[in-house]
Amino acid sequence: MKNEFTAIIERDVEWYIAYCPEIPGANGQGRTKAEARKSLAEAIALILEDRRKDGLRGVPPGAVREKVTVR
Repeated sequence: MKNEFTAIIERDVEWYIAYCPEIPGANGQGRTKAEARKSLAEAIALILEDRRKDGLRGVPPGAVREKVTVR
């Protein structure tokens, strides 16, 4: 499954600053737009991984876990 998010990229003198409005706290930066986009993608992945782990804490051991696909 492929997740797609919006990257807003702005020029700040020598750096490009990127953020994702759908994922609060997801920010990236780089000397090029490509670097900023990659940095943002890494930040999004880390935030989503953390949220998944946090969300699964406290799930009873006997509970059924299944994947759901959103397209």
